[in-house]
Amino acid sequence: MSAVIQNTGIPADVAGATGARLAIRRFLANRIAVVGLVVVILFILFCFVGPFVHPTDQLHTALSSANRAPSGAHPLGTDATGHDELGRLMYGGKVSLLVGLAAGLLATVIGTLWGAVAGYAGGWVDTVMMRVVDAGIAIPALFILLVISAISTPSLSGLILILGLVSWLVPSRLIRAETLSLKNRDYVLTLRAIGGGHGRAITRHVLPNSVSTIVVAATFQVADAILLVAYVSYLGLGVQAPATDWGGMLSAGLTAAYSGRWWLILPPGLAVILVVCAFNAIGDGLRDVFDVKGR
Repeated sequence: MSAVIQNTGIPADVAGATGARLAIRRFLANRIAVVGLVVVILFILFCFVGPFVHPTDQLHTALSSANRAPSGAHPLGTDATGHDELGRLMYGGKVSLLVGLAAGLLATVIGTLWGAVAGYAGGWVDTVMMRVVDAGIAIPALFILLVISAISTPSLSGLILILGLVSWLVPSRLIRAETLSLKNRDYVLTLRAIGGGHGRAITRHVLPNSVSTIVVAATFQVADAILLVAYVSYLGLGVQAPATDWGGMLSAGLTAAYSGRWWLILPPGLAVILVVCAFNAIGDGLRDVFDVKGR
């Protein structure tokens, strides 16, 4: 028999399903957020399914086909090494999205654990942990990335790790604030009164009740990570050839754009702008869905 919510007589599973439908309805009512979700889905299909529809060779150069304008054979032209620009946009987008998603999720996980522990522990532990966060925020993430990239050229997994380690600071502050308001709730105090440990309180009560903040933070972190990848690659310190991403394509096409070869810089530039704006729109939509006080 399903559980019944106290004082309502409504089965918990029915209430949960109704709450989920209401949340979806609120999200769909936000047209900008829906457009953002559609844009992200289309780009995922474009980058991961597109190469099967429009297969190209992105490993070997073909100088005889270099710098060709858009045509039937090459809808977005070719670059200085003869690579099909449409195929390169797909390949670069795959790298940008994978790195952005992985780094954003990694940053969210680290920030969530750090903020939850700091907020729940309180006292001098909280003070020390948050001073570390303050010191990290005072140093621009892009500066740290440039220093690390100048010391050694990171692999794809290394780039994900570096981005995650420099991006967890803001989520940690959000989760800490949420934890401070949750740790004195009745259900947490009751657990502590019956002998429950700190770890159980955090994993069973604090984190599950912070899901809304965590999900919203994750969407913004993914957008920030994609932008950071583009920054670093634009400066020539990201993934190395023959691999590329949208930032690397922007860097490679910058000089060519001055000579009229717009197809080398406009598509990757628009792709970065659209994807970052789309993830931010999804984050805004999710924040409105979870914002009980606002409603």
